[in-house]
Amino acid sequence: MLKISDTQPSGKNKAKRAPRAAKTRPPRTLNYEKIIRRVSRLKPPYMNLGLLCAVIGIALFGLAMVYSASWYNSLMHQGTRYYYFTSQLIGFVLGVVLLAAAYMVDYRLYRKWAVAFFAAAAVLLVLVFIPGIGISRLGSNRWIGIGGFSMQPSEIAKFAFVVFAAAVATRTPSPTALSHDVLSFKKVLLIAGAGLCFCALILLEPNLSITLCMGMTIFIMLFLCGAHLRHLGLMAAPALVALPVMLVAEPYRIRRLLAFVDPWARPKDEGFQLIQSLFGLGNGGFFGVGYGNSTQKHMFLPFAESDFIFSIIGEEFGFIGCVFFLFVLGFIVTQVFRVGMRCPDRFGKYLCYGIATVIFVQSAVNLAVVTGSIPPTGVPLPFISFGGTSLAVCMGAIGVVLNIDKRNKITGLAKK
Repeated sequence: MLKISDTQPSGKNKAKRAPRAAKTRPPRTLNYEKIIRRVSRLKPPYMNLGLLCAVIGIALFGLAMVYSASWYNSLMHQGTRYYYFTSQLIGFVLGVVLLAAAYMVDYRLYRKWAVAFFAAAAVLLVLVFIPGIGISRLGSNRWIGIGGFSMQPSEIAKFAFVVFAAAVATRTPSPTALSHDVLSFKKVLLIAGAGLCFCALILLEPNLSITLCMGMTIFIMLFLCGAHLRHLGLMAAPALVALPVMLVAEPYRIRRLLAFVDPWARPKDEGFQLIQSLFGLGNGGFFGVGYGNSTQKHMFLPFAESDFIFSIIGEEFGFIGCVFFLFVLGFIVTQVFRVGMRCPDRFGKYLCYGIATVIFVQSAVNLAVVTGSIPPTGVPLPFISFGGTSLAVCMGAIGVVLNIDKRNKITGLAKK
């Protein structure tokens, strides 16, 4: 029979036993260098992460703004809040796919297929006039219906022209050429003629605003590719004569011009849209009324989700939000130009210049219209305005720029 003393130590023995030392754990600290190394492994090699994040971020912001600007109109006319948002989301997903694909494809292949790209874009512009394929909205034939989806060929044509112009400008010059950086008059005529073909087809839709954007892109592209100033003057002279003729060719264009001069003369007709846009920008003040709290989107401002979405941004986020948005947009354009400036290959250089020019020109025209700086015309704001084709094509173009930047870095390492 066991005794208690045999199984349990006595109090005397307990007192003699040395106390166990308390375990002390070192304080937990974040190893930032280790975290950065792990995150950097996830980044694709030679990726321009700053440009990629800016483009994805501004596109996601555009998704949020399309929903905010369109949900009321969508609910009234489509019976659901998400009609415009869903369509824009499809364009965003397609844009991410195009961006990733363009990043992996060597940009130098586009030079070989430049004529094919130009021809395909021209065919798409012609298809808008064919019954059963082209879609007519608000008196214009600007879209093509494919199954349950639609696309706007003019958005594709702008970037197809850039590829074609860069390819023509970098053709092997003749042995008598004085400089590789100065375009011959023959190349100037070829590039301008190709661009004017697109302009004529777009103008027939009719779409004067995109035609003007295309015309400015042609002129700037020729200048950046090295056209002589006197050749540019010869190209600009007939354009300056044709512009007033186009403005007065249609009665509604004359009314828009008069509304720009004095929108309060016809506040319920042609001046209504500009007045409401200015109300939205003014209502935002310095800090804005907050996301989703805009009043102009409640069917006061026409096309709030597309051409005049910047007015909704100004109303909901105020002056501070507008400045930050313009900073990000300017950062994207600047980065694309910088990639082109660092590119040793002239085709890649001119390709970047053209892509940056398209984004810059369209953004400048849209912002000028919304703020009443130029007569009202319908031009979407890149990465932001409703339009799946515009969003997908712009993101795909950025994928091309990222590939050019990757090739620049690989070439630089190879030289070292």
